[in-house]
Amino acid sequence: MMVKYSFLIFSFILCASYSCQTQKGNQLRSEQTQTVVNKAYFINMYGDTIRKLIKSDAQWKMLLTDQEYYVLREKGTERPFTGDLLSIKDEGLYICRGCSMPLFASKHKFDSGTGWPSFFNVLDELAIYKEVDYNLGYPRTEITCNKCGGHLGHVFDDGPPPTGKRYCINSISLDFIKSDN
Repeated sequence: MMVKYSFLIFSFILCASYSCQTQKGNQLRSEQTQTVVNKAYFINMYGDTIRKLIKSDAQWKMLLTDQEYYVLREKGTERPFTGDLLSIKDEGLYICRGCSMPLFASKHKFDSGTGWPSFFNVLDELAIYKEVDYNLGYPRTEITCNKCGGHLGHVFDDGPPPTGKRYCINSISLDFIKSDN
């Protein structure tokens, strides 16, 4: 009986200690994330300094439709199979609808069957910002445009080779520029 009681006390102390460390670690990561997010610029893969686009909610509401605002600024999701970019097969670039930052190329697009445009790679890893969200009760990696902070969608580890990634993106978060070829 004494051994069981001692084990329970030890387990409780261990769990409490781990929980405390985890909370401190999460707080530290959150503070580090805020430092990165709050910078007025980022450096792209070519070494160029890209100035972030900072607007008030009122300015965004004037520039975007209600649905664009809901997805890009409030981190909403469009209904599957409703986006205008889902079936595009042309060659070109997909740019952020909020700031025109080039994000994806048509050569990286594939049909995932999910109802949203999917890509297995990005043009520049530094042009997107990744953060874990728990909005559905389990961890997912949300991606936003690093220039304007607009919500794009999520990235998953169930995509095709060579990356194994599936960038599942809201059509309403992107514009398409067709190649001249």
